[in-house]
Amino acid sequence: MVNTLMSVSAVIILLSMALAVLRFIKGKTSIDRVIAFDIMTIASVALIAIISYQAHRVIYLDVAIVYGLLSFLAVIIIAKYLEKSL
Repeated sequence: MVNTLMSVSAVIILLSMALAVLRFIKGKTSIDRVIAFDIMTIASVALIAIISYQAHRVIYLDVAIVYGLLSFLAVIIIAKYLEKSL
């Protein structure tokens, strides 16, 4: 049952990543692209967590945490740049 739920959630996450890629490509403003980038990174962190559970490898969670922190910093830096305060 848990494996089925994990598979369904992985498919939903991949669908959300595909929609975010479309928004990233077709975004009219740079703010749209930054938000799409943030959505893609959040979805990829969730996907790494699901892969970690499926593979029974806890070390992947450390990778997901570091990736999430770097993504957060990147979005903050881009937002400051777009705000012209950097």
